[in-house]
Amino acid sequence: MQNNKNKILVTGGTGKTGNRIVKKLTHNGFDTRIGSRSQANPFDWENENTWKSTLNGISAVYISFQPDLAVPGATEVIKNFVKIAVDEGVQKLVLLSGRGEPQAEACEEVVMNAGIDWTVLRASWFCQNFSEGFMLDSILSGEVRLPVGDIKEPFVDAEDIADVAFEALTTGKHNNTLYELTGPSLLTFKEAITEIASVCGRTILFTEVSLEAYREMLVSLDVPQDYISLLNYLFTEVLDGRNAHITDGVTRALGREATDFHAYAKRNVSAWLQAV
Repeated sequence: MQNNKNKILVTGGTGKTGNRIVKKLTHNGFDTRIGSRSQANPFDWENENTWKSTLNGISAVYISFQPDLAVPGATEVIKNFVKIAVDEGVQKLVLLSGRGEPQAEACEEVVMNAGIDWTVLRASWFCQNFSEGFMLDSILSGEVRLPVGDIKEPFVDAEDIADVAFEALTTGKHNNTLYELTGPSLLTFKEAITEIASVCGRTILFTEVSLEAYREMLVSLDVPQDYISLLNYLFTEVLDGRNAHITDGVTRALGREATDFHAYAKRNVSAWLQAV
């Protein structure tokens, strides 16, 4: 792709991966459009009427569906979005997907069969869920309570995902390829919290709780029911050991090792010291 001839749409352009991709694209001179409800020309996954105008003049799209490809109805939404994208002349789709999620794989099939170039990034849990996501407040409070035990996860750095997505959106070398993106090591959530505590020089407790106790805690914090249902799905089905293995996706895509959790933690120390 040539910078001055193609316009790239990043849906979820203010999210964990999207904002990083937008920064890389704009820094390298690519004409970039952010797909977000906060934009002057808003994009909303729940309002199909916003899609066509957002896709007008776009050559490549990064698809980051909210809240998750695993939620009921996501496949139909992706089907409709992809059809409009193709009708509007989009030439390439790059889909952010999740490991071990059959519903997400159904969405992958939609993208792969769209009749245009595609890349699928099937990612493990983001490291950034600890520093930018729903676990940050718990870490700042000094205790993380989750309904998960000794299951290990190869947490992946969102910066690595963004690097692969940037190349997929701007070059042809990742066309029609599926990458499973993981970090280079397996950690339990407790081990991840211990690593964060170590680099911060803080005491941060990890407590395993029952799913019911966790749900009650989320309700008390006024977390929306649909988000509670999604977390319930992730903790009861996806985190059952099915993803407790490492892949070489980052290395295959970028020619370098994936970022390990320790390097990620050292880079983000300030996030966990902001209220200390």
